[in-house]
Amino acid sequence: MEQYSVVIVDDDVMSLANLSDQLSKDERFELVGAFTTGAEVYKALPELEPQLLFLDVELPDITGMSLMRELRELDTWGMKVVFYTAYDKYMIHAIREAAFDYLLKPFLPVDLNEILERFIDSYIPPAPKPAVSRPKPVVQQPADGPKLFMAYSSSSEIYVLRPSEVGYFHYSSDRKLWEVASTKRPVLQMRRGLTAEQIVLLSSNFIQVHQSYIINMDFLMMIKDNYCQFYPPFNTGEEVQISKKYKREVQERFAI
Repeated sequence: MEQYSVVIVDDDVMSLANLSDQLSKDERFELVGAFTTGAEVYKALPELEPQLLFLDVELPDITGMSLMRELRELDTWGMKVVFYTAYDKYMIHAIREAAFDYLLKPFLPVDLNEILERFIDSYIPPAPKPAVSRPKPVVQQPADGPKLFMAYSSSSEIYVLRPSEVGYFHYSSDRKLWEVASTKRPVLQMRRGLTAEQIVLLSSNFIQVHQSYIINMDFLMMIKDNYCQFYPPFNTGEEVQISKKYKREVQERFAI
């Protein structure tokens, strides 16, 4: 089954999370990036080369119309753009700007599915890029850039997190779920049923150190008496112990 890459640009975190969650239910599409500003997506787009882009009309640093014109200059792979907004007054402008389609917030699953089906029916793979004699400069994409995931507050608010915002995860035996200490709030909750194995796959920086703890190696400052000490802002939280079962892996990651 062919899989199509998708990027979302929306400064409304709730709308971004809703669209991301709905797209995750369709195995034919893979979310490779989610951004909240035009500057972020403009920088990342040439590396991601998404086949489908959902673009909010009003962003903090640029209008969606202006951003689409700028992104068209980067597009060498045949990307389709769908405007994603709560303002239907932009529909005529979207058509004039040759957007592929228009998704109005809040959307029904059937509305999104119609767009996705039309995209698949009309998709034409781009021609292979010609070989060049000189080597292409290597542009390294930030490892945590496109890997977003959702966490929830105790009042059911949805937060979209980057791995770089996470200090550690703790499994709550009372709630039967993983909690996450992030820079956005003291404690958020992961969805029930998520396993430790699934969490460590979210980032190469995540490593399990205890049956109840997964840490972000970027915030690990030192290990003292089998306890982790973190860089700010995670240096005042609970004590995170490294158990004997996982100690060898941590030592290997630090090459000690």
